[in-house]
Amino acid sequence: MPLKSKRSRIEPLSPPYDEEAGAALALLGHPPIQLFRVWARRPELARSIAGWGSYYFSQRSALTLRQRELVIDRTTALCGADYEWAVHVAGFAEKAGLDAAQLASLADGRPADGCWDATDRAVLEAVDELHATFDLSDDTWANLVAVADEDAALELVLICGWYHAVSFSVRALRLPLEPGTKPIGSL
Repeated sequence: MPLKSKRSRIEPLSPPYDEEAGAALALLGHPPIQLFRVWARRPELARSIAGWGSYYFSQRSALTLRQRELVIDRTTALCGADYEWAVHVAGFAEKAGLDAAQLASLADGRPADGCWDATDRAVLEAVDELHATFDLSDDTWANLVAVADEDAALELVLICGWYHAVSFSVRALRLPLEPGTKPIGSL
């Protein structure tokens, strides 16, 4: 269930940043969104997240950009993480080739919806099953490996878990939406 609070429980850092926070945020290579500015309150946390987290998967992933965004968007929608959903939809939906019907399905539809091909469906079925059971059946694993490969399937599991953690964070922190973004299901 999406949160309606407009006030963050922990205020993100604002420029000018101290030397440690500034160095951690510089690892991103782009202006930091609120979530990263909250993490930068503890620069060692921000550095470790920037060094592992989504940056590994966005730069070296065995998943395609589209597959990665299906995993992230569906996971954040299932977790009711408006902030993270909005950031990803605004930044990547067009690049990943996601249309309005697909975004609506990611928000509150099912993998069996008619807007998905067999590859997308296998990815979404894996995400939904991981969310519901914290595991993948042999059939779901086999379907996923058939449309991707074992490396991509492993990354899907890790990204899904990572974005559960991110979803927990943005919800518990009550981060308001970034300017110009829209919550789950409001496209």
